[in-house]
Amino acid sequence: MYYVKTAYGVVQVEDTFAEMFPLWAARVLITAHNEKWAEIAASITTGYATSVIAASAEAAIERTVPASETPDNRPGILIQIYNKDRFELKHSLLGRIGQCTMTCPTTAAFNGLLGKRVLLIGSSLRYFGDGFQKKALIGGRKCWKIPVMEGNFLVEDGFGATEAVAGGNFMIFAKTMPECLAASEAAVDAIRAQVPDVIMPFPGGVCRSGSKAGSFKYKLKASTNQAYCPTLREIVPDTVVPKGATSVFEIVINGLTLDAVKKAMQVGVVAAINCPGIVKISAGNYGGKLGPFKAYLKDAIGIPETPQNPVEVAPKATKV
Repeated sequence: MYYVKTAYGVVQVEDTFAEMFPLWAARVLITAHNEKWAEIAASITTGYATSVIAASAEAAIERTVPASETPDNRPGILIQIYNKDRFELKHSLLGRIGQCTMTCPTTAAFNGLLGKRVLLIGSSLRYFGDGFQKKALIGGRKCWKIPVMEGNFLVEDGFGATEAVAGGNFMIFAKTMPECLAASEAAVDAIRAQVPDVIMPFPGGVCRSGSKAGSFKYKLKASTNQAYCPTLREIVPDTVVPKGATSVFEIVINGLTLDAVKKAMQVGVVAAINCPGIVKISAGNYGGKLGPFKAYLKDAIGIPETPQNPVEVAPKATKV
């Protein structure tokens, strides 16, 4: 265990790591008549996509893009969509762009990623035009114009897909729920403001229902992680909730690169640890059995590789 001094006291930082695994990712640039409709389209297109454990994909908004930087010179929003393999990813893109983006007023969908593979999304969606669709060149990109009641839906012919990293995470333990939520919001805001190429797929970037693989009692893929539930602290023998903590939230991060996820963890941990009421920071892993990528919390807070006395190391988090 490490100890970090902040303006609000000392916070425990567990000597552990976040274990991550590969997923295939695509990046979609949605543009619209104004920011309002771009946000609506992006929100709907990334719905029901918190975890591939049960949802059809993992997806979320990455960031906004000014009109001066989009192919059609309209306000845009970048989203990322992840799935287990590129075939499932193509299925997710077809469904989400076709059923969510195309149905939303004034939108267009462009590729936002130079990936190892190209998924022919526009080439497939063009058939909705029933023979009335036309090829178009928008900002130097091969697109399709699909007639709709409001005008035309523009969609790029191909979307890049690449192997990416999923499952970056850290847990925030706090004295009270409001303090834990405030620290989680601070972490999410800092990541969104400072780290490109990542998303946080859970609602508002925050997860309250951490899970473990399988179940003790039922035939389930995943069930509640009792070790992290404050209400079970006095009941279960494997609790990791320290005395004085009554609330735990998890920040889960997916990214186009491992470096991007590690940077997001660093930025998020520092933001959270410098909030009042924080008792402990930890991360979730399966002992290296889940995936090949690791991000250590000691790196996130700037602990030397071989400190002389880890228990007494207490760097100021603001120095990270």
